[in-house]
Amino acid sequence: MDPILVTSTEEATGKTAVSLAIAKLADAAGHSVGYMKPKGTRLQSATGKTRDEDPMLARQLLDLDSEMHELEPIVYTPTFVQEAIQGRERPEELRDRVLENYEKMASERDMMVIEGTDRLTTGGIVDLTDADIAEMLDAQVVLLSRYDEPEDVDDILAAAETLGDSLAGVLFNAVPDSVFDQLTTDVVPFLENHDIPVLGVVPRVQELAGLTVGDLAERLGAEVLTSDASTDLFVERFTVGAMSGESALTQFRRMQNAVMITSGDRPEIVTAALEASGIKCIILGGGFRPSNAIVGRAEEEGVPILLLQSDTRMVIDRTEDFLKTGPTRSVGTVDRMQELLDDHADVGSLIGVERDDE
Repeated sequence: MDPILVTSTEEATGKTAVSLAIAKLADAAGHSVGYMKPKGTRLQSATGKTRDEDPMLARQLLDLDSEMHELEPIVYTPTFVQEAIQGRERPEELRDRVLENYEKMASERDMMVIEGTDRLTTGGIVDLTDADIAEMLDAQVVLLSRYDEPEDVDDILAAAETLGDSLAGVLFNAVPDSVFDQLTTDVVPFLENHDIPVLGVVPRVQELAGLTVGDLAERLGAEVLTSDASTDLFVERFTVGAMSGESALTQFRRMQNAVMITSGDRPEIVTAALEASGIKCIILGGGFRPSNAIVGRAEEEGVPILLLQSDTRMVIDRTEDFLKTGPTRSVGTVDRMQELLDDHADVGSLIGVERDDE
């Protein structure tokens, strides 16, 4: 079977979960499925040492025995990019490396799922964008996209033009209820009239859309100050409290399922956040502990307060990274995505299985 390459129009579209869910669906249909991520980008260091968790999860889920350097032949770090700019990375050698590892794994499997990067332009510096890889491996491409507003269609049209005949179809993921009808009744027919197939529209589900406060606290290494406030609440975005208390309240009231970040020595900002129903968690940087009165008020409102010793700027950056990447990649998230694809997408057309709509 032709390999399947999963790429996306932007970051945080659920690419890993979708890639592995497609692989699991193919496995359940009786195929022997392999996996590859040619360019590793989810790295924790810029030293060139692989720290990408996605191939590790693939090894576990698909029972692969390939080595990490085979599953992920290019570690796409800032150091790598700089070396490429200086001419120390040769595109033809990198291309051969990807192709050699792919052919070795593909020879042992019925089909391969290839996980691309968050942007179609990534890898262009060495002539190995996802479009380049799809052409090289003769892969059919699944283009993942979110949909929040009609202007998002521009990105899909541009991506479709870049991918050309390699494009198998667009898969919309994590679509909010507020735009679901508009997408299905207006946008999908528009794309299909422009010869761009739509493989499915997957609705947004809470457990895949955000993090629980508890998960966020664990990732940040934060101290939870409120013993009586639940950390099972989901958060999806953040806001920064860096203004006057009055202005802060106006801003906070516009937020939903949000984390508010500020310094612990801004009690007026914390108080304003506690008056906004959309603020589900407060994170304090700089190691400044709030008064007992504020902690007590937060417990009454059911809003957890997290404390970190790091400066507020660093707390903001780390929180943004964690919320952007979403839930921890896990067997559970892949299983849930597998259910969603089975219900809302035509994956069968990719893996040679007829869809049963009964």
